[in-house]
Amino acid sequence: MVRLCRQLAAALLALSVAGLSATSATADPLLDETVSFAAEIFFLDVDVPGVVVAAVKDGETTVVGLGETRKGNGVAPSGDTVLRIGSITKAFTGAMLAHAAAAGEAGFTDPVAPLLPGALGAAAAKRPAISLVDLATHAGGLPREVPRTPGPDADPFSTITDDAFASWLQDNDLLFRPGSALLYSNFGFDLLSAALATAGKKPYPQLLAERVTGPLGMADTRFDLAGDMADRLMSGHGFDGAPLPDVPSGAVITGSGGLRSTANDLLRWLQWHLDAAADGPSREARFLDHGVYVQRDGLEAVVGMDESGRMDGMGLAWVAMNATGQRPFILQKAGGLQGQMSYLAFAPEKRVGIFVSMNKFDFSAAYAMAAFGNQLLVELAGD
Repeated sequence: MVRLCRQLAAALLALSVAGLSATSATADPLLDETVSFAAEIFFLDVDVPGVVVAAVKDGETTVVGLGETRKGNGVAPSGDTVLRIGSITKAFTGAMLAHAAAAGEAGFTDPVAPLLPGALGAAAAKRPAISLVDLATHAGGLPREVPRTPGPDADPFSTITDDAFASWLQDNDLLFRPGSALLYSNFGFDLLSAALATAGKKPYPQLLAERVTGPLGMADTRFDLAGDMADRLMSGHGFDGAPLPDVPSGAVITGSGGLRSTANDLLRWLQWHLDAAADGPSREARFLDHGVYVQRDGLEAVVGMDESGRMDGMGLAWVAMNATGQRPFILQKAGGLQGQMSYLAFAPEKRVGIFVSMNKFDFSAAYAMAAFGNQLLVELAGD
């Protein structure tokens, strides 16, 4: 044990001497110390080029960056490093449904078909009615992905189109009766963002900027690259460890996975989630966004929902994990895209939240990342 502790101390010292760690100071040195030490151990435990760990507790925040933004470049990630957050995008889409409901534009139980454009809406109308909350909880009876031919290497998501969605709905029955089971579905969330654009009478990226990212000062949370964002990119790496190119996510996967962001922006969003007492026009949306609308008990099947911790219920894209003797109630969401994998979670009653991201496709490391994030939440909550 003594030898192991010495080895760990030597490894942590080597990280510090190499200049591979970066921590943003806060008014709470204990928060800095807790997150920094935990992040360093996690980084040593996974074989990835770079890691970013961010946390908020009672309004105080900290960010730790370890390793490199691209293998071999010697540049440590920071709170301003631009990341692809993948399916964490869905949690923003869920929040946008909450905003639409709070504004009276759309109801949770409204059917999606009338809100979808052209042939897509006509095809959806031929199937059993799928409500907006069915889509937001993965309960719509849709497959995980729309069947399609692969796009070119430089634009791999270009074949995810409204026509592809319409073709599937035209030719196939739903996989189950909406609301009776859960199957993780990117398909469903892209239909949801399209419907919300119709309800809000504006393009979805514009609505997101007006209702969520703009008011919170999240200038780096967007679907495209603007300003100096390209200079601050984290490069993803494939299963073989080779860097992957940065590619566009296209105009269709706005609901399921297209967003880019930074740890600093996501801390602002976590603070909004944790400031339940704040007044203002978004208070109703926050209340709706934290609801659990589908309980696991009684569902016919649950597929693809337990990778980051057992799902006890579903909110608006949030996986809800009930409080136990070992942890508080948690809302969480994971995401992965183009060689980057991330995890965001918060305990609303404890006013703590975390975000973790790494830049390599590695499923064992991703499972470890979620377990690490959940344990860090427990430590920060004091349970």
